[in-house]
Amino acid sequence: MQVWLLSGTRAVALQRLPVTPPTEGFAWLTLAREDLQGQWPDLQSQLQAWGERPLLDLHVSDLLNEQLPSYFDSTVAYDLLVLQRLGAAEDPEQPRADTRAIGFAIYPRLLISVHPTGCPVQAQFIDRLLAQPVGNGRLAVSSDEWMLRMANQVVDSYLDLRRQLSRQHGDLQQALIDTRRPFENWAGLLAARDTLFRLEDLCEDQQSAVQEWLDALAEWPPGDGPPDQEHLRVRGRDLLEHIERVLSHIRRLSSSTESAVQMHYAALGHRTNNIMRVLTALTAVFLPLNLITGIFGMNFDALPLIHDRLGAWIALGLMLAVGGGLFAWFRRKRYLGSK
Repeated sequence: MQVWLLSGTRAVALQRLPVTPPTEGFAWLTLAREDLQGQWPDLQSQLQAWGERPLLDLHVSDLLNEQLPSYFDSTVAYDLLVLQRLGAAEDPEQPRADTRAIGFAIYPRLLISVHPTGCPVQAQFIDRLLAQPVGNGRLAVSSDEWMLRMANQVVDSYLDLRRQLSRQHGDLQQALIDTRRPFENWAGLLAARDTLFRLEDLCEDQQSAVQEWLDALAEWPPGDGPPDQEHLRVRGRDLLEHIERVLSHIRRLSSSTESAVQMHYAALGHRTNNIMRVLTALTAVFLPLNLITGIFGMNFDALPLIHDRLGAWIALGLMLAVGGGLFAWFRRKRYLGSK
């Protein structure tokens, strides 16, 4: 568990929550999900000492659930926002969605963020505060703004996974339209499409949660809500735009993969048609030749050219002429063309 006091351009690390709420700025309490499970009673006591209502048991259960879908809930004392973090898998050859949740309990003077162990978003913001020179740069002025900054980082962490998914689907599409070798990686294709569908559901849940937070912000009367509400609305709409970009990319990948599958089957059908056309044309060429051999193979003694010394050569010449003529005619009609 780590506690930071943020005020304007100053960030101070504390050992624990201060006894009284800060008169300027707000406190950021960040802890892992396992720490919340063990320190929940102490945290509830500290919130009561601040004069704040403690977290509801149902909301604590939601914060402890790392597979909870993204959603937003509001109470009289605080707001609760849960977002599913989109990250890259450890294996770059098998990209998938990392769906562990990050939860935010937003009080007027306190932000509680609950992260999975080793969360890169938590580490990145702590490193940013450690590297921030005193008095240089603007920090968040409210707990809502700091939450939005972290939520924006959660959504932008999808970029690493997006590159892997684009590369994976590009390889699958090239293999699908390659007519020189049969496509056999159907299991990989289904897994990649399932990842896209899951990501689309996750992003839609994120979009709904952020939109509900914006709606709740708009319901605050002027002067009673968080400071600089217009700035928060701008950041919230920017966060929605980032989620929409993620959704657009997912849908574009899904559409291009579906098109590649259709092109694959169209290429197979075209190749099958070409093979059947060539076989049909060859059958049509040899059919009259079989007729000629059948006629001269009948057991009759009065057939023409049977007893002629040049009869065999005449029959062969006739067969070659008929076969060559049919072959030339089929080539002219492009029944045997390679292009």
